[in-house]
Amino acid sequence: MTLIDTIPDRPGNTAVEVRGLVKHYGTTKALDGVDLHVREGTVLGVLGPNGAGKTTLVRCLSTLITPDAGTATVAGYDVVRQPRGLRRVIGLTGQYASVDEKLPGRENLYMIGRLLDLSRRAARERADELLERFSLTDAAKRPAGTYSGGMRRRLDLAASLVGRPTVLYLDEPTTGLDPRTRNEVWAEVRSMVGEGTTVLLTTQYMEEAEQLAHELTVIDRGKVIESGRVDQLKARVGGRTLKIRPMDPADLPAMARALAESGLDGISGSAPGDDGESLSVPILADVQLTAVIGVLAAHGFGIADIGTHLPSLDEVFLAITGAPANSAPEEAGRSGRKGGTA
Repeated sequence: MTLIDTIPDRPGNTAVEVRGLVKHYGTTKALDGVDLHVREGTVLGVLGPNGAGKTTLVRCLSTLITPDAGTATVAGYDVVRQPRGLRRVIGLTGQYASVDEKLPGRENLYMIGRLLDLSRRAARERADELLERFSLTDAAKRPAGTYSGGMRRRLDLAASLVGRPTVLYLDEPTTGLDPRTRNEVWAEVRSMVGEGTTVLLTTQYMEEAEQLAHELTVIDRGKVIESGRVDQLKARVGGRTLKIRPMDPADLPAMARALAESGLDGISGSAPGDDGESLSVPILADVQLTAVIGVLAAHGFGIADIGTHLPSLDEVFLAITGAPANSAPEEAGRSGRKGGTA
């Protein structure tokens, strides 16, 4: 199950609104007129190759740097004019865990609670609650420097939640994590969204984007070049492929010839699949699917199985950006600042 399956397709209120955001570093435009719209209680996945501007965007929206032009409001706060108020309703987990390694896990969370003006008692209670939530209770009194990489990442994520943020920024949150820990982080993100938190997620893991993001925005060279739901982007880039498995694999060449000679509109070509047991037929509409089956049936071919599939998100990324997706984190603008500190 993906997060898309759990979020109803409704307009919803706006949690993040970005219009024409620009940020220069010398002569380089890290952000070149970025527009974003994120609905409350959803996850927006921001994808892009290294240097695309993803981390710069997060830094602007979390008040760590000031944009040169454009506007942005998060949870009703203007990121430039109302930074102190905004910091109290956002959380941020950067690309690398930024906990104080000399302090025990509990003290890390307690310190952030106190910085957020929680009482001593409330800060202790919140720290203990989050330690249990992230399965860190047994390590609560150990210095964070003795934690494994996965434990530090969980502590880092817990720290970003101390203030119960309305909007949470996750900048490459699972970089370097093993599959088990990554799945634990994914489960926690789903839980937070289920409780009403809005998440802006930057990632280069295509599986992560597909698992968590309700909608996607693809950024390249500081510009938004595509946006929409995962299935919409897949359909927009490559359409669907009809895969047909005949009763007799020896029929594959004859089936391909029959379709090539049929004169069907919109059928760009068919060929035996890599498995040697199926025929792949690119189609653009349901009416073509019906027509293809009709042609094959008219020629008397027996069909054992039929199905359609969209291109993978990796293929979508490559088609849109012209660059292969990879899992290396964006280096420019690293940040591990916690949300909520004034």
